[in-house]
Amino acid sequence: MIIPRHATERGHTRLDWLDSRHTFSFGHYRDPAHMGFRSLRVINDDRVVAGAGFGTHGHRDMEIISCVLSGSLAHRDSLGTGSTITPGEIQRMSAGTGIEHSEFNASREHPVHFLQIWILPERSGLEPGYEQRRIDTRLRRNQFALIADRAGTDGALTIHQDVKLYNALLDAGHAITRLMDPKRFVWLHVASGTVRLNEHPLTAGDGVAVVAESSVTITAEHDAELLLFDLA
Repeated sequence: MIIPRHATERGHTRLDWLDSRHTFSFGHYRDPAHMGFRSLRVINDDRVVAGAGFGTHGHRDMEIISCVLSGSLAHRDSLGTGSTITPGEIQRMSAGTGIEHSEFNASREHPVHFLQIWILPERSGLEPGYEQRRIDTRLRRNQFALIADRAGTDGALTIHQDVKLYNALLDAGHAITRLMDPKRFVWLHVASGTVRLNEHPLTAGDGVAVVAESSVTITAEHDAELLLFDLA
């Protein structure tokens, strides 16, 4: 079963400094039919104007992943971590028993476009933590590269949940056939570009749930970046 969730159907928050699209219910946007998918709770597609951002605020009991698609994002947190995230890097913050952080556009001239992803942890009360990695472009060119999982396999980020997160950069015209365990659940998010999943056309911001399927074929009609969540 393949269930598309098109970008035009998502929730929308628009402020003078922020344009955010919500794949699942978030903040003032609430849709009982879209509260998350398995342990995947949030995919926010955020665009922040130059010099602006999210001031210091707190989280608990959530695995929070940030992927910058363009621009640069400055991060500060109560663990003492300070960093700037750029395209090709991925950040994981475990909120656990409690953490405070801020996220700001690191540029005074250009906007930043990033994805903020929340995953429910396998248990509450974890110790807060932070990781940031650069993803080798060669590993994800026209194939899915593992960028996060429970075990931190081969340098992937560690997520405290039974989930594997993959990233791919597909060249126009290239196709990938993805074999899957029909007992698991897959969510595909199109970060950029245009693809076709089997017979379903998908464009930037679209997502799709894949349930009880043994394989799918993804064909890039234009250069595309994809995130694939393999979930228990």
